[in-house]
Amino acid sequence: MSAQTAAPDAPVVEAGAEARRRTDVIFRVRELGIVGALGLLILVTALIEPRFVEADSLRNLALNASIFAILAAGQTLVLITRNVDLSVSSVLALSAFMAGTLLSDHPSLPIPIVFLLGMGLGAAAGALNGFLVTFGRVPALVVTLGTLYAFRGLAFLWTDGRQVNAETLPDSFLNIGTGTILGIPTLALIALVVVLIVGQYLRDFRSGRELYAIGSSPEAARLAGVRTDRRVLSAFVIAGALAGLGGVLFTARFGTVDATAGNGYEFTVIAAAVVGGVTINGGSGSVYGAAIGAVLLGTITSSLIVLKVDSFWQQAAVGALLITAIAFDRWIGLRLDAALRQRSARRAG
Repeated sequence: MSAQTAAPDAPVVEAGAEARRRTDVIFRVRELGIVGALGLLILVTALIEPRFVEADSLRNLALNASIFAILAAGQTLVLITRNVDLSVSSVLALSAFMAGTLLSDHPSLPIPIVFLLGMGLGAAAGALNGFLVTFGRVPALVVTLGTLYAFRGLAFLWTDGRQVNAETLPDSFLNIGTGTILGIPTLALIALVVVLIVGQYLRDFRSGRELYAIGSSPEAARLAGVRTDRRVLSAFVIAGALAGLGGVLFTARFGTVDATAGNGYEFTVIAAAVVGGVTINGGSGSVYGAAIGAVLLGTITSSLIVLKVDSFWQQAAVGALLITAIAFDRWIGLRLDAALRQRSARRAG
């Protein structure tokens, strides 16, 4: 009896495993393709303007992409669950100004405390987003669009027209944003550590893998015993904490901070994740691809600036890349569905 019951489920399980294997292969190829495109872009730009590959230029590329990579890591967690967080740039602004204010008023304050407070502020903002999405049953797009403006408004109220200047910040803190370790920018190393930790979490921890299950089918995940509300809430909290970390690093990188810090970052971060293979419909993608996407977008912008291309075309290039990535995701989904249907038909025949 049990053998007869188990038999019909075997093809379904095998088909699901086959779909996952095919998806993994496709997205690994896609990530390699992004790396190839990045290398080609750097090569072409270097041939036209050799100074583009000088040490200082490459260092600036790494610095500019680092904060976006950290934000993209957090955004990946949210996108995988079939949600989105538009408020990351405003959370970054609040955290950046808080870090600058604390260190300006209390230069002897231990820097790790500032980082913890910044991440705590971001986590609190993420918890608010997650609570409204999971328990308030409000779509994430609506919630985070509202908090995008609400948090930015708080930033303007808090700053009251003031700004933090680099002269008032301790050199030990500013060195985090501009210094190097063994020739590698400290900021880039921090971003690398964050990406590796988030990537390990998604791959090796049950709660991380459950995020993919939620994004693939929230109802099926719920029926399988996954605590979907708790997992989605945790994704928003982690994304907020990483946005808070990005805000502290923003202050260390640029020194001068006001209420407009990070304005518009949310769209670049989402674009980086999607271009890197994180599907907007949830359930697939990796944080490594998102980080590579952040580097690619940053390199495109820097390359077009070096080549003296008008800013309009810089934005158009990013938009075209984003549309291409979304269309590619849709194409992959259709091909996988068709392949699975054919496989099921052959088995039935």
